[in-house]
Amino acid sequence: MREFKKEKLNVKVFEDRPQLGAAAAETFTNKISELLKSNEYVNVIFASAPSQNEFLAELNKKDVEWNRINAFHMDEYVGLDKDSPAGFGNFLKDRLLQNVSCREVHYMNGNAPDIQEECKRYAGLLTKYPTDIVILGIGENTHLAFNDPHVADFNDPLIVKVVDLDQDCRVQQVNDGCFPNIDEVPTHALTITMPALFKSTFAYAIVPGSFKASAIAHTINSDISELYPSTILRRHDNATLFIDENSASQL
Repeated sequence: MREFKKEKLNVKVFEDRPQLGAAAAETFTNKISELLKSNEYVNVIFASAPSQNEFLAELNKKDVEWNRINAFHMDEYVGLDKDSPAGFGNFLKDRLLQNVSCREVHYMNGNAPDIQEECKRYAGLLTKYPTDIVILGIGENTHLAFNDPHVADFNDPLIVKVVDLDQDCRVQQVNDGCFPNIDEVPTHALTITMPALFKSTFAYAIVPGSFKASAIAHTINSDISELYPSTILRRHDNATLFIDENSASQL
C-alpha cells in the first residue's frame, strides 16, 4: 500500500480489490469502535454498488456493535420494481443489512405515491440522525450518490431530491452488470445531495477498478467544481479515498 495526500484528502492505493476492501472494512470498524466510546449510537450512510462488494463482504466478518448503528443508503431509483436486485436498498440488504441487527435501518422508497413527500421524509430522518460516517463510491462521471455533474450543487438547499440520470451514469449501471441494457436503467432517482453528504464527520470513498481510472484522475487533479462532483472530497476535513492500482492507473 502507498499513500499520499491531495489538499485535505487522504489517498490510499492498494494492490488489488481484496486488499482495498479489507483495509476499508478495518478502518470503518476501528472508527465505529472509537465513536461508540463517546456516542450512544453511530449514524452511517452506505453506498450501494458493485464497487462496494469486497468492503461489504469483509464487513460481514467484523465484530461490530450493529445494535448501536443507524443505517441509511444514499440513493434509490424511482419506479424500479420494489423487489429488483438492482434496487440499492435491496443490494445493501442482500450484502449486509439482512445479516446484521442494526439499531435502525432506513430505506428510501423509490415507489412512494408522493415522491416529493418521500424526499422530505428521508431528509427528516437525516436531520434527526446527523451523519457520523458516509461510505461513498465515485461514479465513472465522478458523481457522488446520484449527483451527476449536471445536477450536482455544492450549495444545494435540499437534503434529498429527485434527479434525472445522465447518459454516462446510466451506461455505468450496465457496465456494472446491474442491468442487461440501457433501456432497462431507470431515468430518475432519489439522491442525498452534495452538502448533506459533505456534512458527514468522516467520509470513506471506496473506488476500485479500471472503469474508475478517469474519475479518480479527475477527483485528484481537476479543479474543484460541480463539473467533477467528487473533487469536493479534497475539502472534507476527514475524508479518505481507497483505490487500487487499476483505478489509480491514470494518476
